[in-house]
Amino acid sequence: METQGPLRFTLTSEPLTPAGFSSFGDVIDANRPDLATPINQGYADRFGDLARIDTAHAGGRPMVSIYRARASALPLRLRLLERHRWGSQAFIPLGRHAFLVIVAPADAEPQLDRLRVFRTAPGQGVNLARGVWHHPLVALEAGDFFVVERAAPDGTVDCDERVMSTPEAWVER
Repeated sequence: METQGPLRFTLTSEPLTPAGFSSFGDVIDANRPDLATPINQGYADRFGDLARIDTAHAGGRPMVSIYRARASALPLRLRLLERHRWGSQAFIPLGRHAFLVIVAPADAEPQLDRLRVFRTAPGQGVNLARGVWHHPLVALEAGDFFVVERAAPDGTVDCDERVMSTPEAWVER
């Protein structure tokens, strides 16, 4: 992160790796031959247990959705962060398109100086841990995403939002 005057932060992305992302959640990636297990008499490989899906809090259950993302242009001004206190949220592209994952630790409030921006490789997905602050989905090209998130038994939505205004934060690359 680079400060440009007292009222603007510029963020640059870093490659998404399991080690770099570990404090925010899991990397979902089938491009790792070391994780492959042959199954079904050799007709397929399983890349198993890639994410800790966490949805059971207060009777929640996993909800599977498809998100159709529009392409976002860079530079991108960050206007909002959100978190889900009661469940994880997984994003898996249904194509080979990359996207940005903008996160901050699961503190009581998001801290601008602790923001990180990860750029996925084609085909990589993420599972955001419960409580991690994040920007809404930033697709670098339009595409569909398989999403697993928490559904509450009473239909309430688990989403805290924080509007970001000053200082401005921008993702440039």
